[in-house]
Amino acid sequence: MLNSLFYSHLYRWYESNHRILPWRETSDAYCIWLSEVILQQTRVMQGMDYYLRFVRRWPTVEALASADESDVLREWQGLGYYSRARNLHKAAKQIVESRKSKVEKIVFPQTFEEIRALPGVGEYTAGAIASFAYNAPYPAMDGNVYRVLARLFDIDEAFDTTAGKKRFRALMNEVLDKDNARLFNSAIMEFGALYCTPTLGEQCETCPIIDFCQGHAHGTAELLPVRKPRPKVRDRWFIYHIYTNGVKTILHRRENKDIWYHLYEFPCEEINDNGVYPLTHVLSHQRLHARFIVHKVSELPEIEGGIVIAWSDLDQYALSRLTLRALDTLAHKGC
Repeated sequence: MLNSLFYSHLYRWYESNHRILPWRETSDAYCIWLSEVILQQTRVMQGMDYYLRFVRRWPTVEALASADESDVLREWQGLGYYSRARNLHKAAKQIVESRKSKVEKIVFPQTFEEIRALPGVGEYTAGAIASFAYNAPYPAMDGNVYRVLARLFDIDEAFDTTAGKKRFRALMNEVLDKDNARLFNSAIMEFGALYCTPTLGEQCETCPIIDFCQGHAHGTAELLPVRKPRPKVRDRWFIYHIYTNGVKTILHRRENKDIWYHLYEFPCEEINDNGVYPLTHVLSHQRLHARFIVHKVSELPEIEGGIVIAWSDLDQYALSRLTLRALDTLAHKGC
């Protein structure tokens, strides 16, 4: 399908152009797992600080397992998709509990099947961890890889459908350099991230693997990859009440299995409305419209589920990005 010349060109490009990233400089499966979970739905530069903070605060899977979920969510604050953080913590606990009776030293799972069984770990993440940590012959698939494959083989089938994922995964298994899985997966992902980007320019004509690119040969590269139609975005309206006596305020923790589960926010009511609100926050399939009302009171009211905290302790609680935006806006207004 692809000959040795393709691999040599790709690897030569990678050796000369790849970014130096901390999770590439280690074979520690725990650190690689952390990076893979953090980088789901997150750009490398945004995720870097989070990765460094997590490794510094919880350098081993045992340390992460012993952490409080609230602390993990607090460190995750701002990344979004908080189920990733909850699954990360749950998986760490699962690893420690499953290994306690077997070995003295807790070790990260070493087979694809064991890694795949961890909460929040899908086939892509399991393949990435197995190949990067153990050089195991499994493909690592992300958006960059889908794009490169779609253009290389001129595939106009949507890659994010069940059938499309199956087709692309089978194709990746065929082209994977199984003796050098770590290098191949790193190279093709980096090539998509830095060179074969969504918007093609003049670099397409000097591409190191242009001779193998059917999308370029057929003039379709700019149109690929294809996605399935996006679902309709749901609108929701929220009114938040910030009660303050100048020293203290009230928070409550979201307990319903909805957005921002187990994060803290100011007392909130969701209403049916179609008005224009000061703040709009867009999630993957929801558009949130919010208004924050400040109530300056001499005595804080009793609110069911609410907890009274000092303003000076606010940064100890994991807050949604929308709440952080509102606080920043109010601070600029001098509220």
